[in-house]
Amino acid sequence: MTTNRLISILIPIISVILGLIAGAIIMLISGHNPIEGYAALWNGAFGDQYTLGETIRRTTPYIFTGLAVAFAFRSGLFNIGAEGQVMVGWLAAVWVGLAVDAPMYIHLPLALITAAAAGAVWGFVPGLLKAKLGVHEVIVTIMMNYIALYSMNAIIRNVLTEKKTTTAEIHGSASLASEWLQSITYFSRMHYGILIALFAAIIMWFIIQRTSIGYELKAVGFNRHASKYAGMNVSKNIILSMVIAGAFAGLGGAMEGLGTYGTVSVMSGFTNLGFDGIAVALLGGNNAFGVVLAAILFGALKEGAGQMPTGAGVPTELVDIIIALIILFVASSYIIRWALLRFKKEGK
Repeated sequence: MTTNRLISILIPIISVILGLIAGAIIMLISGHNPIEGYAALWNGAFGDQYTLGETIRRTTPYIFTGLAVAFAFRSGLFNIGAEGQVMVGWLAAVWVGLAVDAPMYIHLPLALITAAAAGAVWGFVPGLLKAKLGVHEVIVTIMMNYIALYSMNAIIRNVLTEKKTTTAEIHGSASLASEWLQSITYFSRMHYGILIALFAAIIMWFIIQRTSIGYELKAVGFNRHASKYAGMNVSKNIILSMVIAGAFAGLGGAMEGLGTYGTVSVMSGFTNLGFDGIAVALLGGNNAFGVVLAAILFGALKEGAGQMPTGAGVPTELVDIIIALIILFVASSYIIRWALLRFKKEGK
């Protein structure tokens, strides 16, 4: 294993450790016992079958949003719009789940494909504007997040319901819920979506590492001018990257609509699944399997946070601070890289 590859693996691990140490220091300063705090966090995430099932349930959409951000990153694009793509995917999946009456082998795939298509369309627009007009994708995707939020709320109130804030339950033939998975996890909301999420990670790895499309996408991410000089269609690859990224995020929304809730509700704000996906992608090093591991960590932190106030008297906001610190250390990776290289040099 080369030094650079080893350091790339060590940086997120060290970042997590430093984040947890900083969190422990904050607990001590605020008068809480960090051992009790982290024990409560662990029990809230992995303490029994129910909490384990809920942790896996929380992890599932994080895998998709992490993949959505990471895939765009590999092409040199910053997909801030995963949040909006999640919402349109959630809405589209529930819409199909309500409107279509068909056997499961038709209904469920149709709902998933529709969710992916909705997210892809939401990614296509900023991709097209970036490729053809040079409009920065960050600005466009941020605006499209708000368009998605308010459009979704209007459709729920005026199309899917009669001025209500929550739709009816989707048909069972479109549901990802599993009685078997729920029964072995004390009736948690764990569903079959985790299998789809893991398969999606394999698909991303295959596209990026084993196809000519992935080679071109990476080349465009490294240097667009050199890629164009080499005969690659840079505009096509920018659009394709955002479309595939949007499809991943749209499927993340489908996991919530078809698996966790079975409905979609009017939202006063963002779900934050897409924004957390940025952190998941950064921590995972924009690598498909790294994203899966980072999503598990985030799922555990988010689920375990609920146990900290009752188990150790630690406010749940501390978990958000720990996550922010982990991302800070990842973002400051050049410092960790410098320290590792210096340590290696002195060890010779």
